[in-house]
Amino acid sequence: MATDMEVVQQGTVAVNGCCKKGPGYASPLEAMAGPKESLIYVTCIYTGTGRGKPDYLATVDVDPNSPSYSKVIHRLPMPYEGDELHHSGWNSCSSCYGDPSAARRYLVLPSLVSGRIYAIDTQKDPRAPSLYKVVQPDDIIQKTGLAFPHTAHCLASGEIMVSCLGDKDGNAEGNGFLLLDSDFNVKGRWEKPGHSPLFGYDFWYQPRHNTMISSTWGAPSAFTKGFNLQHVTDGLYGRHLHVYTWPGGELKQTLDLGNTGLLPLEVRFLHNPSEAIGYVGCALTSNMVRFFKNPDGSWGHEVAISVKPVKVQNWILPEMPGLITDFLISLDDRFLYLANWLHGDIRQYNIEDPAHPKLTGQVFVGGVFQKGNAVLAEAEDGSTYQVDVPEIQGHRLRGGPQMIQLSLDGKRLYATNSLFSTWDRQFYPEMMEKGGHMLQIDVDTEKGGLAVNPNFFVDFGAEPDGPSLVHEMRYPGGDCTSDIWI
Repeated sequence: MATDMEVVQQGTVAVNGCCKKGPGYASPLEAMAGPKESLIYVTCIYTGTGRGKPDYLATVDVDPNSPSYSKVIHRLPMPYEGDELHHSGWNSCSSCYGDPSAARRYLVLPSLVSGRIYAIDTQKDPRAPSLYKVVQPDDIIQKTGLAFPHTAHCLASGEIMVSCLGDKDGNAEGNGFLLLDSDFNVKGRWEKPGHSPLFGYDFWYQPRHNTMISSTWGAPSAFTKGFNLQHVTDGLYGRHLHVYTWPGGELKQTLDLGNTGLLPLEVRFLHNPSEAIGYVGCALTSNMVRFFKNPDGSWGHEVAISVKPVKVQNWILPEMPGLITDFLISLDDRFLYLANWLHGDIRQYNIEDPAHPKLTGQVFVGGVFQKGNAVLAEAEDGSTYQVDVPEIQGHRLRGGPQMIQLSLDGKRLYATNSLFSTWDRQFYPEMMEKGGHMLQIDVDTEKGGLAVNPNFFVDFGAEPDGPSLVHEMRYPGGDCTSDIWI
């Protein structure tokens, strides 16, 4: 793992650790010792709710010593309606640590439905970010043919790379990877011609192994209409990982995850840049699949964690998958956390032996079969049950845990509850009327364990312009799901 004095080599740049640094941290372990978070940025969505308002970026105070703790202290509305802000990333991160001219200044907000990409200036006033630039979809489509932008990662070159899930008509065949320069001008596609994946979604690169791996949600023409199991049968959803040369952009291997790996979403390598191991969360089959480099340089995969489906009554299917929609890995690569959006639980696994994760913590913070809902879960003996979910500050928890974010020191886990407006409406219709919320869970990093913090609850059902949905979270100083080390 890189140390503070290690020489970072990237292209023609060689910067010794004793000199002026770029953004981020020299290593994941140094990041763990970074300052405690005091602010968090959250993407908030009105698209799909029928409220006729633009989506916005909320700044939430997460400093327990502040008088505005657990409150939204600023809202930056986008200039257009209908965006569906989703994931977010940074213009620079720890991959640029060796470049003293780089700065983690702009938060990159791709809009999954409209195709716009916003650059938000967080440096002028971190508590009240401002709009810096809009990349219009017509410009992206004209120069690259790409649409439905999803994941943004900063590159050590200073460029920004964004995975796009389809073409302007929602066909998965048109997907690929968009490159923006450091001032958010469209440069073109990253992958070599003829090397576009079958489907798109998330990606993560591991430069010391000259590898980037991407995952495969589905065709925008399918998932934007809501989830239909027939679309899986029709081949409109993915089950593959795509392995690329980095930074070359050549598709060198496709891993078919089969029926145990349907709808592979978030993909993450271990943070230690020397490791050739990572995981992908497969939503529909609710498996965590581990991928790894073989001695011959090829990549293999195996199921590392299985969340068993639950037999249910009064639901659309007789069995309910957990629906793993997000996961992350602590910066020291000791723990993996995952969210089961339908079952309603967040889990903590010890992955010090990456091939054999051990469940060390679990907490229910929502879900379809929580007490008070119509859906009943069936035990093996045929009896029925529902899960006790705590109220927080008098609020009944809505929906299920969806996006999660971990503090740098690994001791606080934040969770929001919106997946995608169309799917929210389908599976948790009350969220359309009551909005989303954000929780904080205390983490035991010694023995393992999770506990809801009763002092933290952000109710996005009480927003000035009406209840909004909430999705991705980012700290101004970077986090374990945005920073990649070289």
